[in-house]
Amino acid sequence: MCRSFSDMSSGEARRFLIGRALVHNPQVLILDEPSNSLDLHALHMLRTTMRRVAQKTVIILVTHSLPDIIPEIDRVVLFKDGKIFQDGPKEKVLTDAPISSVFDVPVRIRSADGYYYATGY
Repeated sequence: MCRSFSDMSSGEARRFLIGRALVHNPQVLILDEPSNSLDLHALHMLRTTMRRVAQKTVIILVTHSLPDIIPEIDRVVLFKDGKIFQDGPKEKVLTDAPISSVFDVPVRIRSADGYYYATGY
């Protein structure tokens, strides 16, 4: 069955666009806020797809959502006011103080299974 792009759900459309980007085996894939407007099932599918892609392709991810930072991503660059605020290994960058400062709210960062989450805001 063939459907138009406009008839796809957000998750289906996102997977289609990633697939289209991967057709020519790029060395780098840039994803800008890929999880916007996705339900839980679509989020799971997106992150599963990102993890598979990361095995063969460099991913540059732009996101405000910490759980989008899949375990395979090892470097994080934080921006604040249009400038690099912090850059380094995710274990050192994704901590309470830098994330609180970037978002201007007090947070506690926790990690589980290679994913990071902000709580307390």
